[in-house]
Amino acid sequence: MHTTALVLFSGGQDSTTCLAYALSKYQRVETVAFDYRQRHHIELDARLNVLRELRERFPAWAAKLGEDHLLDLAVLGEVSDTSLTRDTAIAMEASGLPNSFVPGRNLLFLTLAAALAYRRGLQVIVTGVCETDFSGYPDCRDDTMKAMQLALSLGMDRRFLIETPLMWIDKAATWRMAHALGAQADAQGGGQALVDLIVEHTHTCYLGERSQRHAWGYGCGSCPACALRAKGFAAYREYSLLAGISTRL
Repeated sequence: MHTTALVLFSGGQDSTTCLAYALSKYQRVETVAFDYRQRHHIELDARLNVLRELRERFPAWAAKLGEDHLLDLAVLGEVSDTSLTRDTAIAMEASGLPNSFVPGRNLLFLTLAAALAYRRGLQVIVTGVCETDFSGYPDCRDDTMKAMQLALSLGMDRRFLIETPLMWIDKAATWRMAHALGAQADAQGGGQALVDLIVEHTHTCYLGERSQRHAWGYGCGSCPACALRAKGFAAYREYSLLAGISTRL
């Protein structure tokens, strides 16, 4: 039986929802993030605010939330010439992938996460990759995750489980999942409390923009990450209204 987990936690909508998922399921949960000199470096500050708010607003989860880790992965930024690591416009490339694709990023993230989990005695690695809203990134595919789970388990001689709670759902469903997880937790405000936390404190924008506040949170409003988040939030609001679920702006 699995009782402990390590969540790849960037401080964005997806990883915060995955963290809530892990806290609802496991007895001890730790978090890890990576500084790879990303343009949206501000996410590394935002994630600390998310952790603080989770501890304050969700006492039952706070008791399970263990140590947070930040790993320096500057070498990834050095070898990556992408719009996430360079001041260049986001565009499609001849390969059919957007230039926001950082080759090897999730492979390195998972390898280092597994090494950390090995040392910390953590059994499950939780990551927010998905094949629905993934811009075609090959390192977000389910097949990649299954291959990594096998390789890491064999290479470290320890059976790791890689969980991907968002693999087959879109952003609207991710918002709904957050609401449901918040409703299950022992917190004032229930599901809306977690949705509000995600709106106010998480960071998704590729450009690192936090001066513009939208109904769905902070961001430039035009990069692919903002567009997906905004579209998903609008669909979530529409679903909630039809289902009679109260939401706030």
